[in-house]
Amino acid sequence: MIRPLIAVAITGYVLWRAHPSAVLQAAARADVRWIALAVALVIVDRTLMAYRWVALLCTIKKQDRPPLRSVIRVFFVSTFVGTFLPASVGGDAARAYALAQLRVAPGQAVASVLMDRLLGVVSILIVGVAGLLTTRSGDLASTRAIEVSLLVAGGVSIAASLVVFSERAAGAAQAIALRLPFDPIRRIAGDLTRATRAYGRHHTELALVLAGSIAVQVLRIVQAYCLGQALYIAAPLTSYFAFIPLILLVMLLPVSINGIGPSQAAFVWFFSRVAVPDAQAFALSVLFVALGIVGNLPGGLLYALGPAKRGTGSSVF
Repeated sequence: MIRPLIAVAITGYVLWRAHPSAVLQAAARADVRWIALAVALVIVDRTLMAYRWVALLCTIKKQDRPPLRSVIRVFFVSTFVGTFLPASVGGDAARAYALAQLRVAPGQAVASVLMDRLLGVVSILIVGVAGLLTTRSGDLASTRAIEVSLLVAGGVSIAASLVVFSERAAGAAQAIALRLPFDPIRRIAGDLTRATRAYGRHHTELALVLAGSIAVQVLRIVQAYCLGQALYIAAPLTSYFAFIPLILLVMLLPVSINGIGPSQAAFVWFFSRVAVPDAQAFALSVLFVALGIVGNLPGGLLYALGPAKRGTGSSVF
């Protein structure tokens, strides 16, 4: 209950600061051709995201993998369900649970989703740092909030990567798992550690997935640029490469529903650095969130059609 209230409170405050009438005026004169191009790019990035997760099932023996059709269904339906859950955490949890229902070991199911999220965050960091190095928005890279966010995201990514590629780190994680309370939790944590460690033998697959993840982030930046062009925002493309990865990190925080609220504040704050009026930046944030929802609609259609027949290896979706 608290997260919807946070989303409404932050969005309402930022909208009030941006002046609702000015926001409506900016949205009303949007160029639908640029918006259509952004929607077309969403189809490409969702395809890459689905490929990325399917590729991460490489640690499961071929004979034990669920049918591809069922896996794709789980991916798209879980992204739709995640629209109504806290940030990306809810959708990730739903995806892991649904995959486990397809006779995949819970540890392997969770590991595939965590690895997908880890490589996604790493790709955001790579693109974000590259964007900050090329931006001309003054001392943005030295702003304390940005430094902290990059350090936290980088620290989590490094820690998770060590578990994958370092025997010592994996052993430490295993030891911590054994000290957790309650036997079911210890068992799941141990299985997760072993399943995550299994990716250390799949360097080629991980490299391909990371490349696909970087491509997804670039596509999201270009989508935001198209939406900015639709709103006649004069900011250069380099500003989008600097700002959008950082905004995506903000949207990952599980403090609201689907990033609504924090994303509006982040768009207005970052784009004010390149003299974009608050009304245009707010309208851009709304279109960007709406674009993500549009990309999740195929999952909603699959969900509405009902679960697949049990004979084909269905999950809870």
